[in-house]
Amino acid sequence: MIQNGPILHVVQHLRPGGLEVMALELARAQSARYPAKVLSLEGSLDEAVAAWPRLASQRGDLLFAGKKPGLDTSLPWNLVRLFRTLRPACVHTHHIGPLLYAGFAARLAGVRHRIHTEHDAWHLKDPRRRKVAKLAIALARPVLVADAPHVAEAVAEALGCALPRTILNGVDVDRFVPGDRDAARRALGLPQDARIIGVAARLETVKGVDIAIRALAAMTRPAVLAISGTGSQDAALRQLAFTSGVAERVIFLGHNDDMPRFYRALDVLCLSSRAEGLPLSLLEAQASGVPVVAAAVGGVPAAICPLSGRLVPSEDIAGFAAALDAALDPPPASPRDFVLRTGSLASASDAYLQLALG
Repeated sequence: MIQNGPILHVVQHLRPGGLEVMALELARAQSARYPAKVLSLEGSLDEAVAAWPRLASQRGDLLFAGKKPGLDTSLPWNLVRLFRTLRPACVHTHHIGPLLYAGFAARLAGVRHRIHTEHDAWHLKDPRRRKVAKLAIALARPVLVADAPHVAEAVAEALGCALPRTILNGVDVDRFVPGDRDAARRALGLPQDARIIGVAARLETVKGVDIAIRALAAMTRPAVLAISGTGSQDAALRQLAFTSGVAERVIFLGHNDDMPRFYRALDVLCLSSRAEGLPLSLLEAQASGVPVVAAAVGGVPAAICPLSGRLVPSEDIAGFAAALDAALDPPPASPRDFVLRTGSLASASDAYLQLALG
């Protein structure tokens, strides 16, 4: 099969999340040099744009496979037909579901270049997930990539395979830049004279937003916690803020598509997740000149500027409170330089292009 079509990044769904943002950003960056699109197994274009307005700017580069709920045995064959029509230069899957369906279909369709990126490894602790992952890799036979060194090591150990190559996540350092803090706060309705700690995360248990709220209550210095994100724990987190006595200092901003503006409004970003891959939010905040305090889980240590960032053991509320108190002082160095050296989108895009185009 002649393969002069686009690079296809395949995700399970197009709802707000770090993995989805990374796939969209890679496709956007690669499109400057070679056509690239994002294929979502689930949903439709209208549904996705309605739920996530930022997708409107890339709607011409989005495809949807119409996956049925549950196990969809017809989907691989539908994807084979799609790939034979599009003749993609590369099918690049993100996470296990897309690998199982689209990776296998790409191999059946004769797509020469197949890449699979693992964005975290904690799910491989489950024996059933390990079996599915081994099966998917055996069927698709992709080039295996991890987005952080710890992910590569965990994947090799869990699956009994060779160490995957590592390509660190990257962010657009021309988009995430320091800016006018006062203007950003006015636009978001945040107080001008407060010290503001930001959280950018889905409101789900794994993201540990409850830990950030409890840490705020334990801090010795006054501060406001501004939370950007939505999720199933919204009501429970609002109740926690009330019972912790900090409801008047916790601001729930909901979903926010203008993340550069959000970071510019902050004094520090807090990421208190219970599990992570290599979080984009840390790189985005630091590229914007904002220091970070984060839980030492997953790939987080690789994403933190050693001069301005602070790592805290997972679930350590007192440790978070102390680190956030200290982080409210101006950092000794801008964390932006660290991201320019290690976490740019251009570097990640170039590395993946070399694999995709062979």
